[in-house]
Amino acid sequence: MSEHGSSPRAQIGMVFDRAFPAGAIGEYARRVEAAGIEQLWLIEDCFFTTAVSLAATALASTERITVGLGVMPAVARTAAFTAMEIATLANLAPGRVVPGIGHGVQEWMGQMGVRPASPLTALDETISNVRRLLAGEHVTFDGTYVHLDGVRLEQPPSVVPPVLAGVQQARSMALAGRVADGVILVEGAGPTYVRWAREQAGDPDGFRLVTFTMMAVSDDRREAYGWMSEFVAGLVLERRPSLTVLPFFDELHARVVDGGHTALHDMPADQWREIGAIGTWDDALAHVAALEAAGVGSINVFPGPSLDLAWEQMAAVARLAGR
Repeated sequence: MSEHGSSPRAQIGMVFDRAFPAGAIGEYARRVEAAGIEQLWLIEDCFFTTAVSLAATALASTERITVGLGVMPAVARTAAFTAMEIATLANLAPGRVVPGIGHGVQEWMGQMGVRPASPLTALDETISNVRRLLAGEHVTFDGTYVHLDGVRLEQPPSVVPPVLAGVQQARSMALAGRVADGVILVEGAGPTYVRWAREQAGDPDGFRLVTFTMMAVSDDRREAYGWMSEFVAGLVLERRPSLTVLPFFDELHARVVDGGHTALHDMPADQWREIGAIGTWDDALAHVAALEAAGVGSINVFPGPSLDLAWEQMAAVARLAGR
C-alpha cells in the first residue's frame, strides 16, 4: 500500500554494477547477505555480463537474499528460453528470484540484429507468454515476435516468481500495468516519478514497485552533492523520464546548461532528496520514507563506479537496511 493506506517498510538492496568483474559476484553476494542487506540486483547490459549467469552464482552463494535480474531485453532470447532461464533459477532457489524484462537499448538490439519495429509489441508478447509458461500453461501463440507451438515447461517453477517490466516511458508503463506484475524504475526515480509511474500503469492491485537509488551520505551536504553532481547532470541532459516529470525540472536543466554540474551543489536539499538518498543521513532516510509512502517495496542502492567503492558503500547500505 502507500498513500492509499499505511506505508509498509521497503526492503533494501544493493546493485552489482555491469562493469564489476564477474568473478566478484560470489563474494559480493555473500557480503550483501552477511551485512543484513535484503536484496541483490544484477545488471544485464550489452555487452558486459548476463544477469542469468550472475544470478545462478549469487543464489548458490547465499541462503536468504532475494536476487533480481534487472533487466533482460525482451528480444535477446526467445520467450521460451527466457521462461526456461527464469524457471531454472526459481527452482534453484524457490521464492528468491525476481526477474525483470525490458525493451533493451534499441541501438544495442540493432547491433545484434534483433531490433524490433515495435518494441512495445515485442515486450507485450514476451512478458505475457513468459508469465503463461512460468504458470505451467501449455502455450500456442502466433504473434509478431513470439511464436510458440504447443510449448510447456517440463520443470515450471515450484514458486512462480513475479515478472517485472523494466520500463521508463508512459506507454510502456501502461503496458506494464496490463501484462506485468510490477515495474523496475532506474536510478533517479523519486516519489514523484513513482506516483507518476503508478498512475500511468493504472495502479493495479498488487503491482510491485522496485527502484534503483543513488546514495551519497556525508555530514556535509555539499560534499555529498559534489560526489553525485556530475552523474546527476548527465541524467538531466539525457532528459531521463524520472527527472522530466519533476515540477522543478526546467530549473534543474537550466542550472546544468548555464553552470555545469557544479551548479547543482546549490540545489535545495528537498530537490536532492527527491532524486536520491543524497545529503546527510537524515536526508537519506527521508528519501527512503518518501519512496515507501509512494508505494515502493524494494529500494536498491546503485553503487559507485568501482568495486572498491561498492565495498566501502556496503556498510551504509546495511545501516539503511537496519533502519
